[in-house]
Amino acid sequence: MAGKHGIAVGGGVIDADYTGEIKVILRNHVDTSYEFKVGDRIAHLIVEKLQTHDAMEIDNLDDMDSGTLGFGASDLGPKLLIACDELKVKI
Repeated sequence: MAGKHGIAVGGGVIDADYTGEIKVILRNHVDTSYEFKVGDRIAHLIVEKLQTHDAMEIDNLDDMDSGTLGFGASDLGPKLLIACDELKVKI
């Protein structure tokens, strides 16, 4: 829908304990209206396994890699290339 009609899905996360109705946020990025029909496939639901671990309280944190650069400094380094030849996917 995004490529053909300019309609994009606004992704989000559903909490593990949520039991209510699931709604989909759609954004129209073009000036023309689009009419949806019953049965149209408009979004994907991706189910992930949730790993939970016990939290541990500590008195202080050791020095981190970011040093004095602070929040966001870990994103300053070279980017990692992830490739999967079987699926022809590159990120």
